[in-house]
Amino acid sequence: MRDYELERRQVLPLPPAETFAFFADPWNLEAITPPWLRFRILDAPVELREGALLHYRLRLFGLPVRWRTEIALWQPPRAFVDRQLAGPYRLWVHTHRFTARGRGTEVHDHVRYRVPGGVVAPLAQRLLVARWLDAIFDFRAERLAALLRS
Repeated sequence: MRDYELERRQVLPLPPAETFAFFADPWNLEAITPPWLRFRILDAPVELREGALLHYRLRLFGLPVRWRTEIALWQPPRAFVDRQLAGPYRLWVHTHRFTARGRGTEVHDHVRYRVPGGVVAPLAQRLLVARWLDAIFDFRAERLAALLRS
């Protein structure tokens, strides 16, 4: 099985502590996820920390999918890592880094993931998964820019 990577960088007009605080509230995840996924948080702590568990559901091809993640690393206001414990991928590790850039913050996302499907996984990755993830992260970038204006 092959691992794939997705990287995105975006500069937001708030300092790192304020930008990180937005991400530290798990309920903000719904606001930056495309509506076509019908993403809903089922259970999450009030505030994230290392070891915190999050449970959510979404829809893919009209089918409900449950996803459970753990905060594997928590270093406010610089970084955190969430990793899938159960969900649609064979592997999902999402590293979020926050770096001061002038008066703003560069948000750097790095996702390492593995697509299920055995021998057809590379085809699914190329034709479907990579496009979905691009669309999801494009939406996320637009929403973050709109929500975190200075």
